[in-house]
Amino acid sequence: MAAPFLERGTRTLPESEFVVAQSLDRDWFSPDQAKRLIEVAVGEGVLERTEAGLAPTFDLAGVEVPEDFAPDESLLRERSTFERLLDALTDAGVEKQTAVAETNRLQSDLAITLEAAAVLYATRQGVDVADLAERARQEL
Repeated sequence: MAAPFLERGTRTLPESEFVVAQSLDRDWFSPDQAKRLIEVAVGEGVLERTEAGLAPTFDLAGVEVPEDFAPDESLLRERSTFERLLDALTDAGVEKQTAVAETNRLQSDLAITLEAAAVLYATRQGVDVADLAERARQEL
């Protein structure tokens, strides 16, 4: 995500320039894939849309893009809300297997969606997932 901003020495880029940088300049993605990448990056909170265009939500200082770097197409896949909740739990120190098992148990016991069960489990573990809870609610 950093490469187009670093190459142009700016913190913001129009979406069209970002697409050109990812597709034509670097030949990493097709133009359609580059547009999809924007949507995924915005959804993941890596990029944000501003009045001036796209801006990274991370600090560009210290980011180096190796000359031979080529991104994997898996970047084009947006993580589901459940995957994000699971990541929040594991980042907080809960073992992945335990988080999945307990979420599945809550889902079955309470007859709720998997995402709702994951939000409940995370809350019970003291993990702040308010933003993901809202996202899960909106998806219902």
